[in-house]
Amino acid sequence: MTDTLEAVKTYKQFIGGDFVDAADGRTADVINPANDEVIANVPASSSEDVNRAVDAAATAFQTWKKTTPQDRSLLMLKVADALEANADKLGRLESANAGKPVGAAIDEIGVCADLFRFVAGAARVMDGLAANEFAAGHTSIIRRDPIGVVASIAPWNYPLYMASWKLGPALATGNTVVLKPSARTPLSALAFAEILSEIFPAGVVNVLSGSGSDIGDALVSHPTVRMVSITGDTATGKHIAKLAADTVKRLHLELGGKAPVIVFDDADIDQAAETLRFAGYWNSGQDCTAATRVIAGPKVYDKFVSALADQVRTIKWGDPAEGDDIEMGSLIAQAHADKVEGMVDRARAGAEVVVGGNRPDRAGAYYSPTVIAGPDQKSEIVQEEVFGPVVTVQRFSDEEQAVQWANDTPYGLASSIFTSDIGRAMRVAKALEFGHVWVNEHFTLTSETPHGGVKQSGWGKDGSKYALEDYTFVKHVMINTGS
Repeated sequence: MTDTLEAVKTYKQFIGGDFVDAADGRTADVINPANDEVIANVPASSSEDVNRAVDAAATAFQTWKKTTPQDRSLLMLKVADALEANADKLGRLESANAGKPVGAAIDEIGVCADLFRFVAGAARVMDGLAANEFAAGHTSIIRRDPIGVVASIAPWNYPLYMASWKLGPALATGNTVVLKPSARTPLSALAFAEILSEIFPAGVVNVLSGSGSDIGDALVSHPTVRMVSITGDTATGKHIAKLAADTVKRLHLELGGKAPVIVFDDADIDQAAETLRFAGYWNSGQDCTAATRVIAGPKVYDKFVSALADQVRTIKWGDPAEGDDIEMGSLIAQAHADKVEGMVDRARAGAEVVVGGNRPDRAGAYYSPTVIAGPDQKSEIVQEEVFGPVVTVQRFSDEEQAVQWANDTPYGLASSIFTSDIGRAMRVAKALEFGHVWVNEHFTLTSETPHGGVKQSGWGKDGSKYALEDYTFVKHVMINTGS
């Protein structure tokens, strides 16, 4: 792999097995949000590049769909090995592009490798209804076949991790892919394309760099694309769903979240506060499953606010380049820091900022880790996704109110419960309208378990066997046996 740590490097996009410039020659700068400096130059694709990439993927699909699960599995394992071999380079590149701590970015590459290893095995044991005679003289079999060309749109908060969540199950089940990483964070995906170019046949994977306004709509609307998979905010998901409706494309939408954490009076408060230190502020809170709003019991509310505040004050944050002990880096851009600052400032009118609530006077898109106590249930800071290092704490009166408040947002991705009563845990887990419910935990994900939500958090699953099912369609074959 070429040196990923040059001060300013020029990248090419990957189409049909070749690394190429944009068709019209346009380029775009890529910024390190931790210091606002230009670190790379990438192609700024147009609809012509979309056509080139989709055509390459469609051509490759005619051969790729005929490969066996074993054939594809072996290639997935090669991807996993290559990711691990290049983890340091890819992680440092992603740190510089996304403003996250170096150690965290490197660790995420190992998670990507594990995902490819999981799909390598899972694709070989896809479930299906056993062959049977459901009508006399006729034998029915059920197949799961690949859908075709998949447009995968990855976000900026976990650029390579989310790209892997999309590429792994799509490729393992026989689809071909056109991947569009976020225009803010294309570097690790373009570097990953260098790895993939040595593993997959030409056209099976294609990687474009460009903005949503320049190529997003063209990619989603392309008549040859049969499925769109996106991780992003809910507004973008709604826009894509409208575009995809014209050609009735299959959709996989992993969208926004506003994860509640119910802390009951019998919970281990120190454990809950320590968990929130990680789950609320990891990746600067830029995570759709981040623990963003705590709903605490009346007897432990004050104790929990104090314990969480103590935990948050110990978070070391700043420029990831300052040292390996940095736990929280920058936000993705100055505009995003403006948004977080505005939401916190508006929350001050009805709640108390206990810790943080400030923006340092320095280069980079930073906002301090923040705790807000006592906001109203209908307030913006409780109802809307901040996507920053901000956690609110509310006091509930009883279990019924705790569940009602937890469910009372447009989102339904992730939630958690802290209690020592297993009966209560099971009862509340059933009542919560979220795709994830953790008990005495928050944020832990594995390749074997499904990630995805309900309501305006979208539909479809990443990770687990359910992700592989999402990238296939069920085909019924009935054979007249003549007897």
